[in-house]
Amino acid sequence: MALDFFNFRLGIGQGRMKGQDSDDYVFVLGDAVPGNYGCLKQGDCAEIFQETDLTNVDFIRTEITMATPEEMPETFCWEVSIIIGSIKHSSVLCEPGRQRRITDLAANVSKLSGVHEVGVRLEFCKI
Repeated sequence: MALDFFNFRLGIGQGRMKGQDSDDYVFVLGDAVPGNYGCLKQGDCAEIFQETDLTNVDFIRTEITMATPEEMPETFCWEVSIIIGSIKHSSVLCEPGRQRRITDLAANVSKLSGVHEVGVRLEFCKI
């Protein structure tokens, strides 16, 4: 795997990490340490996927905490989305300098059945 801004500190400030105040694990897309910045361009993203059987499932939901740096270009933001296969089913934007707990990001999968690749993508995009 080639190292880039999203994976050069795996296990330290990126990737799957043990939670600070519990025995839970979290997955960090970006960097958990404030002040670690990279040079990004529109469309750069980090994502995680897993194979999931969607038979008899109506909705997929995720809870995410996003924190965006103040020092972003005004016309850019971060977008977090639920991806099924290669299709974006739902998304939420987070503008520069915000911290946001997202508890309502969901995708209606009631018309799907069988095993699908389901993921969460964090993407640097234009507002």
